[in-house]
Amino acid sequence: MKLDDERAGRLILALRQQGVTDGRVLAAMEAVDRALFVHQKFLDQAWEDQALPIDCAQTISQPFIVGLMTQALDVQPRHRVLEIGTGSGYQCAVLSRLARYVYSVERYRSLLSEAEERLRALGADNVITRHGDGGLGWPEQAPFDRIMVTAAAPGEPTELLKQLKPQGVLVAPVGRGSVQMLHRYVGQGDGSFRRESLTEVRFVPLVEGLAKEG
Repeated sequence: MKLDDERAGRLILALRQQGVTDGRVLAAMEAVDRALFVHQKFLDQAWEDQALPIDCAQTISQPFIVGLMTQALDVQPRHRVLEIGTGSGYQCAVLSRLARYVYSVERYRSLLSEAEERLRALGADNVITRHGDGGLGWPEQAPFDRIMVTAAAPGEPTELLKQLKPQGVLVAPVGRGSVQMLHRYVGQGDGSFRRESLTEVRFVPLVEGLAKEG
């Protein structure tokens, strides 16, 4: 067994012990090599359960949070999923193994280009990406079965909730401080949503507009 396989196995076991018990989610995370999405200088930490910095002052999320959010999203094989914040592409790659299609929006063009290369290399041909303002979602492709937000919304993500199917699910960190609350919104079929609070998290903020680079 290769060292990375051993590390991946240990990580998956640790995630299960922490409460990520959905077999499909764990299998997807084990199949996606996190080392492909981290900087060269952090390769020795790729399979550790911790967030790591990437370009543009962003991060690749802690595997436990990736697993927790993915499990809460309850993605099924025929679902169309919207992801807000492509980042390194890691979360998108995990979702691509669970959903029919993943639509991912990123405000940093350079991050998006690098993520697209990684996703192509993995053969994730069910991912459609867009350089855009994540807070606005992707209304032309709505409604979605599921929406995941990987940056902290300052308040209720009302614009994104409008893009959910009546019984869809949205998972997002919400809050303006350094610590936010991870919320799960479940559509009730009548245009209303039941909100569940899952755990405290730390995410970079969801910022309006396109990023200015270079």
